[in-house]
Amino acid sequence: MRYIRRQLEEQVLQAAKGFPAVVLTGPRRAGKTLLLRRLFPKASYFLLEDPDMVARLRADPLGFLDAVPTPAILDEVQNVPEVFAYVRSRIDRRPRRAGQWLLTGSQESPLMRGVTESMAGRAAVLQLLPLAWRETPKVSLWRGGYPEVVARPGSARLWFSSYLQTYLERDVRAVTAVKDLALFRRFLALLASRHGQVLNKTDLAAPLGVSVPTIAQWLGVLETTAQILIVPPFYENLGKRLIKSPKIYVADAGLACHLLGIDTAGELARSPFRGALFEGFIAAEMAKAQVNAGGRRELYYFRDEQGLEVDFIVPDRAGAVALVECKAGRTVTPAMAAPMQRLAEALKRKRPKAAGTRMFLVHQSPQAGTPTPAVAPGVRALPWQEFLEAV
Repeated sequence: MRYIRRQLEEQVLQAAKGFPAVVLTGPRRAGKTLLLRRLFPKASYFLLEDPDMVARLRADPLGFLDAVPTPAILDEVQNVPEVFAYVRSRIDRRPRRAGQWLLTGSQESPLMRGVTESMAGRAAVLQLLPLAWRETPKVSLWRGGYPEVVARPGSARLWFSSYLQTYLERDVRAVTAVKDLALFRRFLALLASRHGQVLNKTDLAAPLGVSVPTIAQWLGVLETTAQILIVPPFYENLGKRLIKSPKIYVADAGLACHLLGIDTAGELARSPFRGALFEGFIAAEMAKAQVNAGGRRELYYFRDEQGLEVDFIVPDRAGAVALVECKAGRTVTPAMAAPMQRLAEALKRKRPKAAGTRMFLVHQSPQAGTPTPAVAPGVRALPWQEFLEAV
């Protein structure tokens, strides 16, 4: 498979110059190992999922690490969290040597506990998500961004089926004691049917016959392993009664389509989930842009009890915000921009001295003609490709 250059590469290289350790998190098969081995070809490599390797490390951690030439890549390090303390002691012996320990993990919460407890101030933490459209135009709403699917789209159905089976058997059981994996798979399919909706745990629990705390635990598993994207409500107090629950998306559009039984582009075009899938795809691409630039993910939505709703609100460093409304169709009208204009007016009244508000109406490209970006005062209507280029 031809290597696709990742936008995060510069951030990883800069981190390796400034920190003794670099921790790279992200979902399985996003390309973490390939990225590190590409950037650091002379680094030694150890996969901490190999049973023999794990047994050796646990039996004699000092002897194992003494024999490790640095720089070293320790892959899936969350499987042996006790290694953090031993790596820290080696860093503390030579604290000025940067880029010696390159650690990856696909279970973010256990990994971050080890980093917080043992590696604070010694490690830079970055996240690698599946491929973004800006990294390759082969990323699509139908297939998503996992590198192996992008490289071999004809095998996407089999790949996603295998990925789910491996994910369920390995990561889910590693994070929590899920006893009924078939029920958990039904939960995944049900969650995909709620793609882009406000999270309602009771609504998820009832059809499955499980408790709300169980749903909360399962959602925690999916968030820990970067399989879902949770978008919280906008925090600004606008004097309105706001919806306070987050919206939830399956993080990869291709996986969402697979869970919904959408196997062809024609099925996607006819699907009642097309609008929600498009919205989730744009959300994931904006999140990738933020993370790939080395920043934190800052993405919100707005909905009040009077029915005013805007898909996404994105703050920037200058104090301004961007309002984004997603429409899966090719035709845009001024009425589609009205919610953003109303929210922009409310923000202006609340923050008269704050920086301005930008508004974007993101849509599918028309098959003929040139779309006009002027759809309403202060609102730019852009095909999604142009919008993502500008993110």
